[in-house]
Amino acid sequence: MIAFTFPGQGSQQPAMGGAWLDHPSWELVEEASAAAGRDVGRLLLDADADELRATRNAQLATFVTSLVVLDAVERLGVEPGAVAGHSLGEYTALVASGALSFEDGVTLVTARGEAMQAAAEARPGTMAAVLGLDDDKVEVACARVDEDVWVANYNAPGQVVIAGSPDGVEAASATAKDLGAKKVMPVAVSGAFHTPYMSPARDELRAALGAADLRAPDLPVYANVDALAHVGGDEWPTLLGAQLCSPVRWRQTLHHLEEAGARTIIELGAGKVLSGMAKRTVGGGCRTLNVATPDDLDKLLENIATPAAAAAGVHEGEHLFSTERLVVSPSAGVFRPAEGTGPGRVLEPGDVLGRVGHDEVRSPFAGTIMGMLTDDGERVAAQEPIAWLRVG
Repeated sequence: MIAFTFPGQGSQQPAMGGAWLDHPSWELVEEASAAAGRDVGRLLLDADADELRATRNAQLATFVTSLVVLDAVERLGVEPGAVAGHSLGEYTALVASGALSFEDGVTLVTARGEAMQAAAEARPGTMAAVLGLDDDKVEVACARVDEDVWVANYNAPGQVVIAGSPDGVEAASATAKDLGAKKVMPVAVSGAFHTPYMSPARDELRAALGAADLRAPDLPVYANVDALAHVGGDEWPTLLGAQLCSPVRWRQTLHHLEEAGARTIIELGAGKVLSGMAKRTVGGGCRTLNVATPDDLDKLLENIATPAAAAAGVHEGEHLFSTERLVVSPSAGVFRPAEGTGPGRVLEPGDVLGRVGHDEVRSPFAGTIMGMLTDDGERVAAQEPIAWLRVG
């Protein structure tokens, strides 16, 4: 089984959208700008590190980048059997699973970022990563301090993030070192995320969650709060609200994905933070990959097309090599091919293969149709493969 994972705040980088500017998936940025009422493209191309560090900017930029990458991967025909996201990435996972529409996702992430930034400004806090210490000893370090400090993220073996007041985090960091921590590193944030300091943000977010249409996902989504797979839609407003003030149980999530049969875990979005955590946590039983730029797409296909991947249970995209691509449906509906569409037809980028409902199916690639994967009159879902191309 392939699992997709999506990063959270902290993975953002200046100009992280630049590599995708000429890719067909960049169209999502324009849609996100319309839904958010903000110029998301400018955030992804021109914002500097200081501007991106602001919570309202970091969350929206990271969320949209991951969805651009997801769209590009889906165009190749690679699909997951389960999804999970770290903190903010949980919203990306819900969109990827079909539980949340793209527009509702943008609206919720915008509201979440604003609410969390306001909460952090009203009650300043900070975070620090404790390295080389067992989870229970980090909990003890927090409990020994007579200040506000809690565990915020269980990221990987020997990597736990604490959060709270500046005095509380400083005192707990010193105690953690006394208990044997190899290193304690400050995290460059202005808020104590995933602690009771975010209670005002949770109250603000509830109204936005109440207006969103959260449906049952098409595949299991693993929640931060309990690290368990959830397949219903009704429970997500509660889970997303609780997430703001509860620790992210990422290490436990990775173990549960492995137990459920995941053998390839692919991080989609800026950076490689989650890939590193996965390698440390389940690297012995799972391959870890990441897609951050268009150059990574060919590497992804080459990796999942290997016999080892097939033996691990990869069932989507295993026949696709670096010279092959899939054209997928832009929407749900009945497919009607254009005249002359079939094996052997040579395509240029933008050529029309047919229609799904009122939407044209256009090829993002130049290549030759090797086979049709959808018949005339067949009903398809959005992103379902239509045709298999040989490119180059």
